[in-house]
Amino acid sequence: MKILVVDDHALIREALRGVLKELKGDAEILDAPNTRVAMHRIEENSDIELVLLDLNLPDGNGLELLRDLRERYPAISVVVLSASDDRENVAKALDLGALGFIPKSSPREVMLSAFNLIFAGGIYVPPEILAPRALSRPPVTHAQPNGSASELGLTDRQMDVLLLMMQGKSNKAICRVLDLAEPTVKNHVTAILKALKATNRTEAVIAAGGLGIGSSKG
Repeated sequence: MKILVVDDHALIREALRGVLKELKGDAEILDAPNTRVAMHRIEENSDIELVLLDLNLPDGNGLELLRDLRERYPAISVVVLSASDDRENVAKALDLGALGFIPKSSPREVMLSAFNLIFAGGIYVPPEILAPRALSRPPVTHAQPNGSASELGLTDRQMDVLLLMMQGKSNKAICRVLDLAEPTVKNHVTAILKALKATNRTEAVIAAGGLGIGSSKG
C-alpha cells in the first residue's frame, strides 16, 4: 500500500508516518509539504491508494485540492486531517468525497482507531464534532454504544443500506451489492434520513458515525 501525507509541518508528517507504520508496516509512506508537491507525487506514483490531506496548506486550500483529486483521481481515497474541528468543514469534506475527518488534536489511540475504521471500509467522523455542547470532551471513537436497527426504528435491510452509505456508495452501487431495485433503495434512504433526523446523506453519515454505527460492523 502506498500512502501520501500532505501537510506543511514536518513534525506532523513524521508523527503520521509512525501511526501508519504501526497499522500498515509494509506501507510505503510518501509526503508533501504543499499542493504543488502533492500533485507532483501523485503524477509520479500512479499506485498511491490513500492521501492524508491537511486543509491549511501554504499554497492552496485543502478542500480545493480534495475536489481536484476526486475529479482527476477518483480511485484514490482521501482522508482529511485538520487543526480545525469546524462542523462546516467536516460537511464540506464529506460532500467532496473524503472518507474521514480526523482532528490533529486527536490522541494517538484515537487516530489508530480512526484509521482502522477507514481501512475497514468505514467513514470516520469525530463524535465531539457532532455534539456542540461537549466540544471540551476528549475525542473518542467507541465511547458511545453502537446504534442498532431497532433503537433507530430501522429494519435490518435499512441498516445494511446505511452501512453502505457510510462507505460512500451511491444508490446504484447499493442496488448491486444488496440486489435491490433502485426505488426500493431510495425508499430505504428516505427512511434512514428520517430516523437520523438528517436532511441529506452527509448529515446521515455524520449522525450515524456519532452513534458508533459502523465501528464494529462492516
